[in-house]
Amino acid sequence: INPGAMSIYQYKGVQYGIPWDMGMIGFWYNKDLFAKAGITAPPATWAEYLTDVQKLKASGTQPLAIAGKDKWPSMHLWTYLVLREGGGKALSDMIESGNWNVDACTKAGKDVEALNALQPYQDGYKSATYNNEAAAVGNGKAAMELMGQWAPSVQKDQSANKQGLGDKLGWFPFPSVTGGAGQATDAFGGSDAFAVGKNAPTEAVDFLGYLTSLEQAKRAAATNSILPVTKGADVAVADPNQKAVLNGLSKAGFVQLYLDQYFSPAVGSAVNDAVQSLFAGKSSPTDVASSITAAYKANP
Repeated sequence: INPGAMSIYQYKGVQYGIPWDMGMIGFWYNKDLFAKAGITAPPATWAEYLTDVQKLKASGTQPLAIAGKDKWPSMHLWTYLVLREGGGKALSDMIESGNWNVDACTKAGKDVEALNALQPYQDGYKSATYNNEAAAVGNGKAAMELMGQWAPSVQKDQSANKQGLGDKLGWFPFPSVTGGAGQATDAFGGSDAFAVGKNAPTEAVDFLGYLTSLEQAKRAAATNSILPVTKGADVAVADPNQKAVLNGLSKAGFVQLYLDQYFSPAVGSAVNDAVQSLFAGKSSPTDVASSITAAYKANP
């Protein structure tokens, strides 16, 4: 089973759950709008990403759709930059200690400010919901969104013709940050898993072995309803974009669960609130770090 997926359900070296599927946050983009802007390949670095944002704006396209009202889509972008700036160990240390007043957070906030300065978001983004964000991409009004593997289906449902972008849709992993300590393959993702009570019969464990066997994982993957974590089952996934997500996961040596789900509700909400304020231009990078640190101290 994919080690990144397994690690999400580990605590201090002990395995508490067995994953069944797993996804990864990345950028979904409109190939036609990229081509119109003269972009021949997805950006590999954050500097290239910012350049491409400017090219998209110059071509008359709104570069990035984001759901400011729902907060968590903004959170994914900031936390990815924290991961790229500081690396997996630094992020794990922040999560464990509760101290976010570190350089990685400040640098990530400054990266967001550089993006904000380009005014890349769709009109009304501060009050936009996730469905609004998905519709902007699905209707070809915005070139990108940063979202999980479920994005294509939501774009399709929220598009005016209920078809979405079809083969115009592409995917690429979050760019690396030049000089950052994080690996380009480090990822944020989510997973469904099973935990078995200590007094459960052995048949319960046997059943999990059955569910995660190669044969059954392939059968589930063929429906395109899950992204399997069992090695070798990815051959049954037909969609090229979902294959790209799986390829990104296969390279990930570090995968962190979405912070608003990893933390307690109080701390998770504080993360979302602090980041939303940064994207709205109402707070500074250090404000974000200090707000999360204070929330953690109040709710350890």
